[in-house]
Amino acid sequence: MATRPMTASDRLRSSATEAAGGASPAGGRSVADERCDPRAWACVDLAAIASNAARLAEIAAPAALMAVVKADGYGHGLVASARAALAGGASWLAVAYGTEALSLRAAGIGARTLCLVPVPDEDLDALLRADVDVTASSVPRLDEIARAAQRAGAPARVHLEVDTGLGRGGCPPAEWPTLVTRAVAAQSSGALWVTGIWSHLAFGEDAAHPVTTGQLAVFESALATAERLGARPEVRHLANSGATLGLPAARFDLVRCGIALYGLSPGPALRAPETFGLRPAMTLSARVSLVKAVPAGTGVSYGHRYLTAAPTQLAVVPLGYADGVPRAATNRAEVLVRGGRASSRHWIAGTVCMDQFVVDLGAAAVVRTGDEVVLFGPGDDGEPTAQQWADALDTIPYEIVTRVGRRVPRRFRPGPQ
Repeated sequence: MATRPMTASDRLRSSATEAAGGASPAGGRSVADERCDPRAWACVDLAAIASNAARLAEIAAPAALMAVVKADGYGHGLVASARAALAGGASWLAVAYGTEALSLRAAGIGARTLCLVPVPDEDLDALLRADVDVTASSVPRLDEIARAAQRAGAPARVHLEVDTGLGRGGCPPAEWPTLVTRAVAAQSSGALWVTGIWSHLAFGEDAAHPVTTGQLAVFESALATAERLGARPEVRHLANSGATLGLPAARFDLVRCGIALYGLSPGPALRAPETFGLRPAMTLSARVSLVKAVPAGTGVSYGHRYLTAAPTQLAVVPLGYADGVPRAATNRAEVLVRGGRASSRHWIAGTVCMDQFVVDLGAAAVVRTGDEVVLFGPGDDGEPTAQQWADALDTIPYEIVTRVGRRVPRRFRPGPQ
């Protein structure tokens, strides 16, 4: 019997299924049955990450996509997220630190990988032996890389970082000609290759911000200086997620997408992620450990920062700030409780504790021990989103997903088959 041709969606799902087979350094695993974990779990939709990567690559074209998987894939799992992003069309990976890059290599991922953050006394020899690109934003760092390349017996691949106005990492513009001149000389001696020149935006999600337009001009000037001094980089990259979505002039040869890869918004100046065809990939859930009836005026949790207004039921949820639930969520964030045949949203009631928090269910709710509580997810079933949590806590969705702790297992779903 004839079979239908494999579609792009089929390929993404197939690749995401393969990605789920690799455990992440955080101890993640592929699990189909949600009831296998008795306490809490973060379900990561790898098909969503792959699809987001495909969409970002489409938006950025002809620039290539660098998938940023630092901080354990923004809490989604380093290795599994990297595999899903590559399956979706990413050409490069980026991490913050060398230890993250070496974890990718240990998992068998050989894609071009850049370490964004120089770290004093890190094992550059191991990074160069593992064929990892590294960043230099000062002459001493460049010299350190050149010495490591001599020990490794092969030229290093170096991305020169210029500070265009973020005021964090990168070479100050006044010192840029010296760094480029030194790098070109080191390349002539065979110690290294200048494979990239890059910078980072302070207001990347706001294309009209004067700092953004100023940084773009400084970056273009730095590129012109580098070319005049003999540097011919393989890739030039400035755009983060926000600039990838909203500032085409910043895309150059390569875009670095982190938060958008996981289906979340880089900032309020942009349209919602779904308008770009992006989908949140993480759902954080737990199970009710106790339900009890209490009278009006009952104080709840440390400091009695919440008092019940009427006779009600309280549900205890075994998840707390040691798991990444912000203590600031006290009396401010909502969760979705699935009880009986109904689901309803309720506020966290009282102080979030290290290992638990409490929800005021109301007197009429039908909720039992073992019922599911969804803290945030894509919003498909009425659950809060990470963006809504961020808004309630006056923070950004980056913090909401990346702070989910290591004792919460990551469980990877490849999506519909």
